[in-house]
Amino acid sequence: MCYKPGQEGKNAKKLNPGNLCHINEHSLSFEIDAFEVDHSIYGATAYVLRGDSAIAYTGDFRMHGKHAEKSREFVRKAKDASVLIIEGTRAGRGEDVNESEEIVFENCLKAVEESDGIIIADFSPRNFERLETFIEIAKRTSRELAITAKDAYMLYAMECVDGVCRMNDMVIYRELKQKREKWEELVVMEKWRDKYVDPADISRNPGSYILCFSFYDMKHLLDIKPESGAYIYSSSEAFSEEQEFDFLRLYSWLREFNLKVYGFEIAMRDGKPVPEFVRGYHASGHASKEDLRWIIEQIDPDVIIPVHTTAHEWFVENFENVVVLGDGESFELN
Repeated sequence: MCYKPGQEGKNAKKLNPGNLCHINEHSLSFEIDAFEVDHSIYGATAYVLRGDSAIAYTGDFRMHGKHAEKSREFVRKAKDASVLIIEGTRAGRGEDVNESEEIVFENCLKAVEESDGIIIADFSPRNFERLETFIEIAKRTSRELAITAKDAYMLYAMECVDGVCRMNDMVIYRELKQKREKWEELVVMEKWRDKYVDPADISRNPGSYILCFSFYDMKHLLDIKPESGAYIYSSSEAFSEEQEFDFLRLYSWLREFNLKVYGFEIAMRDGKPVPEFVRGYHASGHASKEDLRWIIEQIDPDVIIPVHTTAHEWFVENFENVVVLGDGESFELN
C-alpha cells in the first residue's frame, strides 16, 4: 500500500506514505469505539466517542443492504449519545424509494437471462456488493464476468489489505493499446496474465460474457463490434445537467450497437429528451429519509448535526435541536 509500481524510474512520481500509528500510542481524554456499518463500499465505519459526553458519528451508511444488521448494531450502541453527527445524502430527495440488493439481484438476473448476445453491466467500480451480485449472476447464466485492468488493480490493492483474492471468478478485458501503465504491466499482467481476454475473443463468443464497463469504457465497443445484447445501468441517477447530457450520448452509442437498455430510458420533458431512471436496478449506498428518521428517533440525541448533505432544511423542519454548521465552523459541547 506504500509502493507505486514503477516509482524507481528517474522521472517517476514517488508515493510518499503518511505516518500511521495505533490509537493506544496516544493519551486521549475520551474513548473511541468503531463500528463497521452497511454501505456499498467496504470498510465504512461509524464511531462513538465517549468522554464527559458521548458523540456518535454515522459516516456514510445505509439500512437496506446485505449487512444492515451491522448498522442496526451501531444504532443500539449509540443510544446514549448526546450528539449525533449524521449523514443526509438522500434527505433532499422528493420521492425516496428504498430498493434492496435482493431486488437489484433479481431484476438484473432476469435482464441477463432474457438477453442474447453481449451483456454490459455499468455500476460503480467501488460498489463491491454489486460486483458480488454480478459474479453470482454470471455463474447462474454460464457467462464469464470481465472487468477492466484498473478494476483488477483495485481488487489487488484490497487483497493487500485483507488477504482475500477476489479474482477467481473473473477475467480481465485486454484493452487495445500500444503502451501500458506500470501498475498494469508490473502487477496485473504479472499476476493474472492468463486471465486476459481480447476484444476478438469476446466478439466471437458475445453470449459468454458480462462486461463491467462504465460510461468511459464504451469506446471499447468499437473493438468488440457487438451486433446485439443488453446494457444494464445499475448505479446512481444523474444529478446535474451535464450528467444528463452524458446519458443522451450514451443512449446513442447503445442504439448504434443494437443493445437493449435496462435501468434507464429516454423521455421527453418540456420538448427536450432527458434520461429517466427505472427502479429496481440500483440500491443506494445511503440511508433513506425514512431510515434517517428511525435512526434519530432510536438514538434520541440532544443535538443533531447533519453532514454530507445539501438538505439541512429537512432536518431542521423535522427535528428539534438541529445545529447546521458551515465550512470551518465549530460547535462547543457544554
